Formats: sequence, C-alpha cells, structure tokens
Amino acid sequence: MPDTRSRVRRHVRDTPGVHFNRVSRDLDIATGQAQYHLRRLVRDDEVAVERIGGRAHYFDPSFDPWERRALAFLRRETARGILVRLHAGGPTRPATLADDLDLARSTVSWHVSNMVERGIIEKSDDRPMRLSLARPEQTAALLDEVSSSLPDRIVDRFIRTVDSLFE
Repeated sequence: MPDTRSRVRRHVRDTPGVHFNRVSRDLDIATGQAQYHLRRLVRDDEVAVERIGGRAHYFDPSFDPWERRALAFLRRETARGILVRLHAGGPTRPATLADDLDLARSTVSWHVSNMVERGIIEKSDDRPMRLSLARPEQTAALLDEVSSSLPDRIVDRFIRTVDSLFE
C-alpha cells in the first residue's frame, strides 16, 4: 500500500468522524490526493464513510452506523454543543436549549431535526416537548473520541454568524 494511503487510513482511524477537508489539511496533502486515497480505502472496505449535511465523514469500519452518525454530529461545534448540553443537563425544551447555548431557535431547530431524523436525539410526545439523547451512555462514550479543531470551530462560528443575520 502506498505510504500516503497508509497515512490517510491511520489518520481516519485516529480521528473518527474526520471530514474530507480536514484529512487534506492535517496530512498536508493535495485535496485530489486525499480524495483519491479515501475513495480507494472506502471501496476496499478499509474505511467507512457517512455523509451528513453536505460533508463526508470517515471512520474505521468497526464503528456501527449509529456511532458514525453520532460522531459526525459531534465533529460539528453547534451540534456538539447541543449534545453536550443534553448530556450534562438531561431532557430540556428546545427554547431553553437555544437560550442556554446563545443560539437562534431556528439554528437549534435545524440541528435537532437532523439529529432526530438520524436517531441521535429524541423528542418527547408530551407538551411542552422536551429533547433528550437517544442513547445517553453511548453518546457520553463517544464524546471522549472527539476534540474540535480550530478550523472546524471557525467554520461553525461563521455559519452561526450568517444565521444570526437572517433572524
């Protein structure tokens, strides 16, 4: 296996849920190289891919589909903030979550809808509706796998800034 492909595979295994652009940046390789090697690794079942919200996240194949989806969300600052708040504070109302995180309610709603759709968060049937983690113990274990990078935080904050302009 070429040295670059070994580096890419090792990076994906060491950084579960890493997205395409970060692989290229972290390994200081051209985006075309990263794309080529990631495609080959996915095709050969050495790496798994999960596409969420327009981003491709890469994983060691040992992670099950739910773990891959959860890790992909934990790699994003806003979604991670929501999940951390639900983990620390338990079930809560969406409006309280938005206030606690200083986010627009529309931003919280968008992220929550995506995470509910993928089985990461659950909505209660009672009124007022409350949000909770679908798998609290597993989410807590995955939190240790993720540490955000500066570029990830900058992109997430830019998106939040743009969102606030449209409120």
